[in-house]
Amino acid sequence: MIHPPRWLTAAQLHPAPATQVVDWLFDEGSLTRRLTALSDGAFAVQPLAEGWHRLRTDECAALGVPDGSQGWVREVYLKGHGTPWVFARSVAARSALEGSGFDLRLLGTRSLGELLFSDRAFQRGPIEVCRYPAASLPAEVRAERLWGRRSCFSRDGLGVLVAEVFLPSLWHRVEQQPV
Repeated sequence: MIHPPRWLTAAQLHPAPATQVVDWLFDEGSLTRRLTALSDGAFAVQPLAEGWHRLRTDECAALGVPDGSQGWVREVYLKGHGTPWVFARSVAARSALEGSGFDLRLLGTRSLGELLFSDRAFQRGPIEVCRYPAASLPAEVRAERLWGRRSCFSRDGLGVLVAEVFLPSLWHRVEQQPV
């Protein structure tokens, strides 16, 4: 059984990770834009899986829906120069998604984050972070103690919970950047 992540706010995070890690974890801007800049425009979204699934307990709690609720789950890699830098899992409860006029099925290789940041009706909730459970990651990037973050984007009763897990390849690229 996979234990759900223990999500923490910035105030609850002790000891705090390195300054550079905190900068990425709690950046309020668009991660898509930041990754596009870091990759000199060589950014891509690679869909891994999407469909209707039972949401995890921690996801139901964050979305304010009953435990065991169905939702649309989308998992992708955010890639720079063809390398997965971030694993992202986005979920929305079926009860809120249906009839909302927001169709996550049509995204394809487009960035959900870019869509959420371009729609001014969406309000971003607080960012929470955790050491993401390795068992919840795709096999090819599975590792222990990777930093992840999540926040809920809300509009007219619809909540889209976006979790992003920062992979070692991203930190390697960040360290190569001139200061």
